[in-house]
Amino acid sequence: MRTGGCIRHVGRVMGCLGSGVILFGKGFAMLKIHRAEERATKRAAEDLFTGDVFQDEVLVGEAPSRMRATNVTFNPGARTAWHQHPVGQTLWAVAGVGRVQVEGGPVEELRPGDTAIIPPNARHWHGAAPDRIFTHLAMSETGEDGGGTEWFEKVSDADYSR
Repeated sequence: MRTGGCIRHVGRVMGCLGSGVILFGKGFAMLKIHRAEERATKRAAEDLFTGDVFQDEVLVGEAPSRMRATNVTFNPGARTAWHQHPVGQTLWAVAGVGRVQVEGGPVEELRPGDTAIIPPNARHWHGAAPDRIFTHLAMSETGEDGGGTEWFEKVSDADYSR
């Protein structure tokens, strides 16, 4: 139960809120909870996306973790530019209907519950179907050298419509 900024269980204080993070200490594993209301939704960069795209940060890993996870919502027809990740990327479809393509392959449809696993350094794009909103959880890691996503040109209407 949460009371007065602290977590209590059977009358014992188990952890207290500090700087928006709940830390459980003494006798408990360290657990951090970052509250959603502390992170605003961001509009995606226009030079890296086509259409209206919104991002909700879920996780930016702290060493030794290199994981990054973002919930991304695409309006109909919106999509990323071509890009690649040094350790690959995993997309978990949450809502709506989406599309994903690895360069040279077919455009694939994604529906809620589908998981797309994109190999390391594979140029690809993803986004919403032309007539549907789409949300996915995008997960990737930085490379051993700390490098992240490498961005390329925007996806043409012809590539998107394949």
